Amino acid sequence: MQTALISDIHGNAEALRAVLADIDSKGIERIICLGDIIGYGPEPLECVDLVRARCAWSLMGNHDFAVLYEPTNFNGPAEQAAYWTREQFDAEPDAALRAERYEFLGKLRVRVVEEAPGGRTMLAVHGSPRRPINEYIFKTDPMDAPDKLEAIYRRVDQLCIVGHTHVPGVFTDEPDFYPPDELGEFAYRYDDEEKAIINVGSVGQPRDGDPRASYVVLFEDKAEFFRVPYDIDETAKKIRQQPQLHEYLADRLYEGW
Repeated sequence: MQTALISDIHGNAEALRAVLADIDSKGIERIICLGDIIGYGPEPLECVDLVRARCAWSLMGNHDFAVLYEPTNFNGPAEQAAYWTREQFDAEPDAALRAERYEFLGKLRVRVVEEAPGGRTMLAVHGSPRRPINEYIFKTDPMDAPDKLEAIYRRVDQLCIVGHTHVPGVFTDEPDFYPPDELGEFAYRYDDEEKAIINVGSVGQPRDGDPRASYVVLFEDKAEFFRVPYDIDETAKKIRQQPQLHEYLADRLYEGW
């Protein structure tokens, strides 16, 4: 079954709704979320409810963890956003719904192994196979940190899917990194002779210079990258309406950084 992969929604319901509509237009019924449903953005409750309703399962990202437990090693705007997000969960007047949302966050897994379309063994984590919640795999790591990638690949059987950096692309065990526009037809075709780590990019806060929402679809023979425009003005307006959310979080949406 074709599977859509989304990640790093970060409370951006405008972007999430646009991506879900695009997925629906392709007739894809199965969706997986790789974490960071919340944090930064102005509509965390809507995003959690949409993921609960539409995704087969979701992982826990570092911002989900921060809201549920405690933000650590966050910069000022991120930490403030985490506390504000928690306040939105706590302010829900419906006690049953409030408990359901917290229970959903609390049951998010940090890693999942399953069979991908086409039969490959797929490991899903938010950050990296070594440190599933917090470790970043940067696009510069093939050049700057080959030993790090070697250690990471020892934990990958065939295919790994990640988010966390908000930068879409494919790492191979050469090692190398290929952004989507360097892949033929914006798709990575599986190679039985190599391992691959696919970063699906970010729905709600891309950081590759393209402000459009990013997601990936897994087919039997390839992983294809898609970009979806959404109403950035609306999300930015909602961020600016909340004094506890830093204006920088709105400004960066327009630049895709």
